[in-house]
Amino acid sequence: MTVKTAEGSIIRALSERIVEAQRPIRILDQVKWDDTIKRDFFRNKAHKLPKVDQNYYKKRPLPFDVVAKIEEFRSILRDTNNQLGEYSPVTRLIKRQCDEYIRALHMLESRGTPVFVELSKTLYGSPDDVFYMGGPRLSEMGGVLFDLLTTLDVQLVSDLDIPKYSPQEAKKILQKRLNEFFTHDEVKVLLNDKMIADAAAGSDKIKLSNKVKFSDRELKYLEVHEGWVHLGTTLNGKAQPYCYFLSKGAPSCTVVQEGLAVMTEVVSFTSYPARMRKITNRVIAIEKVTQGADFLDIFRYFIECGLSEDEAYKQCVRVFRGSVPTGGPFTKDLAYAKGFVLLYNFLCYAISERRIDVVPILFSGKLSLDDVPLLLELKAQGLLAEPRYMPNQFKDLAALSVWLGFSLYLDQFDFAEIQRNFRFLLA
Repeated sequence: MTVKTAEGSIIRALSERIVEAQRPIRILDQVKWDDTIKRDFFRNKAHKLPKVDQNYYKKRPLPFDVVAKIEEFRSILRDTNNQLGEYSPVTRLIKRQCDEYIRALHMLESRGTPVFVELSKTLYGSPDDVFYMGGPRLSEMGGVLFDLLTTLDVQLVSDLDIPKYSPQEAKKILQKRLNEFFTHDEVKVLLNDKMIADAAAGSDKIKLSNKVKFSDRELKYLEVHEGWVHLGTTLNGKAQPYCYFLSKGAPSCTVVQEGLAVMTEVVSFTSYPARMRKITNRVIAIEKVTQGADFLDIFRYFIECGLSEDEAYKQCVRVFRGSVPTGGPFTKDLAYAKGFVLLYNFLCYAISERRIDVVPILFSGKLSLDDVPLLLELKAQGLLAEPRYMPNQFKDLAALSVWLGFSLYLDQFDFAEIQRNFRFLLA
């Protein structure tokens, strides 16, 4: 056995241990509220706060021993240091994953307390985050886009936005499309009765809610966002011969995952105002909660945004799950906006440095931006395989480089001056 083959075998074995260790950690399942909370809320005419406190979560214990699970990740990290060396690229990648899973375990252990909220911000971000010193805060994105997207949503609605497909019909259409994209793997579309979201991606499946209808635009978005990106990067990670741990992302990988998915929606002309308004509304809601708003305040906010009572409740729960109705937010839903801004700026910088070759790395599995230089090292060493699945918009690096190149130039324009010069044309 050569040194390279021996190293690959060690990496593969450590990867399998990480994947197995994280298996019972299902953050979204372990912070969700059950249907009794919703029934009570509407039985009280949406006038009383949901009955969720720290005891509510204690009655729903985690399916593992937190202390034992933390020690399991520490053991993996110790063995990684011993077998690969402290400064190996793989060791540093595995260290980040293990450290984040440990923080996630502490977060889950703290459900219903202020500690949960603070750890959530550490893992997923805060509305107060800036992208550089003196730059705009993440929360400002919602305010800038809200009125624009609201107006466009009204002006541009069409037959494509009408929910007309039953869950069964949607399942059939989406399955056909995914079969055409995932030519080397079997993926499944399943229906589920207990979902908060309308859809979610698993390791080799997409689950659709059995309680809603779907529009043409929603089905295309699900194909691109949940299919091409979330399922695609999972399967690319599973196909890694050595770095199999890339098939499972630690919590902060959510930022790149959701950012990449939203960017793919944009460059494939799949997104639409109602979709983006939902993302920006969550940013605004999380900011409001950070400033002291409670569940009823946010419920009324979503109603004012034009949502039905049922949809407003679902969006509220996304903001407060894991926390309590008068506590701070669960900030996971900031990942969509934060990730898009980070990815766009990173790719613009990459093209300015003539490094368009980094794009495939982003699809090689579940990763954070900080992982990119380490993954480039592994690729150079022959320890990282090319991604099997990539959206065409990112696979064609020549076309992508032109778009990013023009973006660099256009970013130099002063929009206020453009407004002054062109205002008379739309008067």
